[in-house]
Amino acid sequence: MNNSAFNFHALSPDLILDALESVGLIAESGLTALNSYENRVYQFLDEQRQRYVVKFYRPERWSAAQIEEEHRFSADLSRAEIPAVAPVMLQGKTLHHYHGYMFTLFPSVGGRQYEIDNLDQLEWVGRFLGRIHQVGSENLFTHRPTMDLDEYLTEPRTVLATSELIPAKQRTAFLAILDDLITVIKEYWHSEWQPRRLHGDCHPGNILWRDGPIFVDLDDARNGPAVQDLWMLLHGDRSEQLIQLDILLEAYGEFADFDSRELALIEPLRAMRMVYYLAWVTRRWQDPAFPKSFPWMKDEDFWLGQAAAFKEQINKLRAPPLQLMPMY
Repeated sequence: MNNSAFNFHALSPDLILDALESVGLIAESGLTALNSYENRVYQFLDEQRQRYVVKFYRPERWSAAQIEEEHRFSADLSRAEIPAVAPVMLQGKTLHHYHGYMFTLFPSVGGRQYEIDNLDQLEWVGRFLGRIHQVGSENLFTHRPTMDLDEYLTEPRTVLATSELIPAKQRTAFLAILDDLITVIKEYWHSEWQPRRLHGDCHPGNILWRDGPIFVDLDDARNGPAVQDLWMLLHGDRSEQLIQLDILLEAYGEFADFDSRELALIEPLRAMRMVYYLAWVTRRWQDPAFPKSFPWMKDEDFWLGQAAAFKEQINKLRAPPLQLMPMY
């Protein structure tokens, strides 16, 4: 899908208010823009003083069927009493249409930021991820994609090859090291994993804390290996990551089985995310929000740094993968 040409120039405050009115909501307060690059997200109070968040989806990214699958997954998690924020049902639907835009309402939930160095919180998150994957393994998405190398490497490589953001004098060298990275990723990537429905983007910024974790923003939900929802919670040096991994998987294992062979996918997945991220920003560059938010993408030093990061990641790929601590 061509999702680079569209920006949100037509999404005026009046259109947003009219869209809300079309589903029976009158915004009593002003619209407060929340941090989101991919979509446009606003918080408001209605006439009953109930606080909502409305998300307007970037057109041409997901189809209606794909968005509705995400909503059903959220509903499945809610029915299982898992704290993932599910959309509000209005007029019998969770996905609404107005003047070419698709939008959804969510309850506004408050909470503190998840603390990445808090091992007790990590244990809680591991337990709930086990429950999320228990529900996620009941069936698969049929409209949303399954993680593969084409989406995360082949297509991004094509985008980057023609990107005007990469300085011309660096392009050949950058693409050469990118090709080296892709070659090594393919050496270490394997498909011996059982797909399941995933959160898909379970980094610390998508976890709030209020008497326990609250999982938000399932916009990147897809089928994939369980470790995709785990590896972004690890940080620090190798010894620290081993401790975190042990805590995370022990808690996870209370509700779902984890195939330890997936640990070998952590560094390939990290590398795939690095490549995908650069192509994602390139695809979105015509959206005025992106040049404002990522001005460094036009700097020569940035691309030199990315080439160096790719070389470092190749070394990480070739190092022994993380392993579970032995039991005594």
